[in-house]
Amino acid sequence: MDMADFAFNRRAYFDYEILEKFEAGIMLLGFEVKAVKSGRINLLGSYVVFKNCEPYLLNADISPYQPLNTPKDYDSKRSRKLLLKKSEIKYLFGKKESAGLTLIPLRIYNKRNKIKVEIALARGKKQYEKREKIIKRETKRKIERAIKNY
Repeated sequence: MDMADFAFNRRAYFDYEILEKFEAGIMLLGFEVKAVKSGRINLLGSYVVFKNCEPYLLNADISPYQPLNTPKDYDSKRSRKLLLKKSEIKYLFGKKESAGLTLIPLRIYNKRNKIKVEIALARGKKQYEKREKIIKRETKRKIERAIKNY
């Protein structure tokens, strides 16, 4: 099984507490597929919303593969429909509405020649939680440096 990562949302792991992960297909245009496979996608600031009980990926920036051959009216940040099972959609819709959680894309990858999106049900971290994580990381580095120099 060929699973190459095209995009990874590092910021999501820092800003959110990941509760559950799901795999979804994504509806793309032909030239968007080429752009994604060449790594021209940015997930920073993107999220998932429900329109008419269907999940859509918003703010994922797919820059054109060949700008001159791309349609003039192409919007690189257009909303793209995500493909999930009905049961997963109902579950996520219920969770998102009740618990005040968010749906964010974690990574975009290749699976059996299909482009998949790994989305996560997540809860936003508070500012002090982020600070604690930074402090822990820095103290760990200092300790490792001290051991290395010793």
